[in-house]
Amino acid sequence: MRAKCSRTITIATILLVVAGLAGAGAVLLRTARTTDRAAADHREDGRAPRTDLARSVADFTRGFGPGHGYRQPAKADRTAVATAVGLLLDGRRDEAEQQLSQRDFTVRTITDQVSGRRYTEVADRTDDSVAPRGWGRFYLDLDHRPRWSVQVPHPVADQGTEQLAVRVLRDAPGGVLVIAGAHRKAGEGNSADVAHRRDTVFHAVCAELARRGMPGVQLHGFAASSAPDYDVIASTGAGREGRQDGRALADALSAHGFRVCRAWARTCPLEGTENMQGRVFDARDVPFLHVEFAPAVRGADAAAEQAARDIGTVTRRWENAPPAR
Repeated sequence: MRAKCSRTITIATILLVVAGLAGAGAVLLRTARTTDRAAADHREDGRAPRTDLARSVADFTRGFGPGHGYRQPAKADRTAVATAVGLLLDGRRDEAEQQLSQRDFTVRTITDQVSGRRYTEVADRTDDSVAPRGWGRFYLDLDHRPRWSVQVPHPVADQGTEQLAVRVLRDAPGGVLVIAGAHRKAGEGNSADVAHRRDTVFHAVCAELARRGMPGVQLHGFAASSAPDYDVIASTGAGREGRQDGRALADALSAHGFRVCRAWARTCPLEGTENMQGRVFDARDVPFLHVEFAPAVRGADAAAEQAARDIGTVTRRWENAPPAR
């Protein structure tokens, strides 16, 4: 009887030990899985290439020129890319990547060496091909909720505007950089002049941002002979919604010695009233600024840096405003 009882105790002890070991193993397995996921997340951040955003944009636009590098997109292409950018803004990256891949766009995370911020880069796979289609490139602030955009419709053609836009993006959190993918004279007729067309990927993306209530500033450049008395021509395009922001920008620029023509107060050349993106923003009552800069502002580092900081007086206000949808 005593032996039988002893065997029962022994078996029960063994079962308890086995159960304990199994439980400990499960805990260790869960811990290992958690550690693996954390390590994977760390590796994902670690894999985000550190790059000088200004250099990346310069490399992207280096080959732009008249007469080549643009193919007009179909409506389905325009809609798909704009919708995917919207998905990225909503944090639905997997869905966005799938949709963009179907349109031959890539998505990756980069870390800008200068600002230290992470950006989601959306790039056209054909950019490096023999026959690029020129549909544009986009950068979205990944460390802050995007609230505003800086737009470059005429990179290279309006020399220096693409680099000025990088400075603007770096100056304030929450920005989206929208860059046209070709020289304005790259396509047949004015098909690549995205500021004056509605049938471009550039316009579709800007329209999606307007639909979400995100204010935008669009950068242009004018020849010194076009407005010799001014350094900057500030306008709200076809609309009135951005006038308070326009006044704030003009005041900041004037305070730092820039000669500003205020299109809402007097007749200025190059007011941008025919700008297609401005019209879409106006239709949705979303602030839009159309800003033209003289070569002296775009070409000098000190002047461009100051101009970007002055634009920042507006973009920082937009970044702190309640989100609109």
